[in-house]
Amino acid sequence: MFQRHLLTLAICSLLAACGADKPEQNASALNQPYPPQTGGTLRGAMPSDPSSLIFMVAGESASSSITANLFNSLLTYNQNLDLAGELAESWQVSADQKTLTFHLKPGLLWADGKPLTSADVLFTWQAIIDEKTRSPYASDFQLVTKAETPDKLTFVAHYAEAFSPALDSWAGLQILPKHKLAGQDLHTTSFAQKPMGSHYYQLKEWRHGEYIKLEKNPKSVLGPANIDHLVERIIPDPGAQFLELMADNIDSLSLDPITYARIIPARPELQARLNQYKSLGNSYTYLGFNLKRQPFTDIRIRKAINLAIDKQEIIDGVYLGLGVQIASPYKPGTRWSHPTLKPYPFDPQQARSLLAEAGYQDTDGDGFVDKNGKKLSFEVLTNHGNKEREKSAVIIQRRLQEVGIDVRIRSIEWASFITRFIKTGDFDAVLMGWQLGLEPDQFGIWHSSQQKPGQFNFIGYSNAKADQLLEQGRREFDPEKRMHIYHQLAEVLYDDSPIVYLSAGYNLTAIHKRVRGIMDPVPPAGVGYDSQKWYIPMSLRHTQFQAQ
Repeated sequence: MFQRHLLTLAICSLLAACGADKPEQNASALNQPYPPQTGGTLRGAMPSDPSSLIFMVAGESASSSITANLFNSLLTYNQNLDLAGELAESWQVSADQKTLTFHLKPGLLWADGKPLTSADVLFTWQAIIDEKTRSPYASDFQLVTKAETPDKLTFVAHYAEAFSPALDSWAGLQILPKHKLAGQDLHTTSFAQKPMGSHYYQLKEWRHGEYIKLEKNPKSVLGPANIDHLVERIIPDPGAQFLELMADNIDSLSLDPITYARIIPARPELQARLNQYKSLGNSYTYLGFNLKRQPFTDIRIRKAINLAIDKQEIIDGVYLGLGVQIASPYKPGTRWSHPTLKPYPFDPQQARSLLAEAGYQDTDGDGFVDKNGKKLSFEVLTNHGNKEREKSAVIIQRRLQEVGIDVRIRSIEWASFITRFIKTGDFDAVLMGWQLGLEPDQFGIWHSSQQKPGQFNFIGYSNAKADQLLEQGRREFDPEKRMHIYHQLAEVLYDDSPIVYLSAGYNLTAIHKRVRGIMDPVPPAGVGYDSQKWYIPMSLRHTQFQAQ
């Protein structure tokens, strides 16, 4: 949640020229230096509409990618991934580590000119812990036993006991305007579709299923951004997104591995006008089981499935090698990633042995194992349009069939996938991904208390030892001791196999060379860091946007 997602959108049709300038006419101009200047429009594409523009309610990446440009938090992460003030000018942690005091910057304003004060922070905290809000992020803030506002610029949060992820949690909470939302239901309020915030941009126009357009907020609490408009077109199909990039109708695009590694390098005209960026992300893809349904209540079945899947085959075949195998739910190379745990090997023979131990045999010779006359069969759900996940599901289906397990694949449009199946727990297994923050606490994902509708432990994982370690990790401030706690958690998860880790992936991005001001080299915070300083020289802009 620390990254400011790059927001872009094209409002041109697929085949339409987006201005008088031609790529060949700009070939030399793209390599010339230009001084920073304001104005212009940054355009791109995203695969789906947000369900809401109140992120504590929506809880999905489509919402985050928009709201991160509309709302501020008390704290943020700087380019080196250290905590820094955003709305807060300074903050203190009490000697007993049970009280946090934030001092807001003076003169903060909402986009409508109303003062942004500690009352807004208090209101936001009250909103996220309200049971009616049903926020998947509530657990961290429910640990605050008392919050107070001694004055308009001071917010104080008291905890019953030390809570090590506390500062990180406040870096992830987008502060909402009390004067706009007091007394309203965050699930039904019109504000969720027409928000008003305090950050660099504000919503200009949202045509559902078509595009979202943001415009520069002159009252931004952090000062004005350089680029006037951010536009994001809703294009579910990655192939159609890439056609827009080829047609020079968008400036930035997250790439799939094939496009990054094969298609763009093979097209000199694209290489001439695009910069490509690659970095190991803080995310992973997984196959998750509904642990409240048979046969996944049997650990032998879960381990058999884990052993029957060739993860490297998926990385090589689907991601063209642009991924790494993992054995714990943390970014490889960080202190939190277990240094000695090895990914489950590809071992079909051992998988068959575990299935037999669980009572599953191919008794009728049809190639599938059964028990008490019932075939071992289940359905894997994933989100439609994510080609990598859909291809991974096909490979998984084939490998599991080889050990006698019948797998059906179903792709669902993202919004329905989340609301109809994930939030209700109505699934056998899911092929999804987790985008994680910098804080190693994963209480919301793994703790047994986090299984209510809309919360993140939707697979129904419950383990007393894991609960104990998660609670212990939240009370420990010493980095070395915390590291050992989370290594133990990784071992518990490894032994339980509640999910199959498929791979940790790379962030792959293409950005048109007309976009300037991108930090070089790319900082640890990612290519999108400090995007408010990006600019597009006037001579390189699409002419139809210059009057906006």
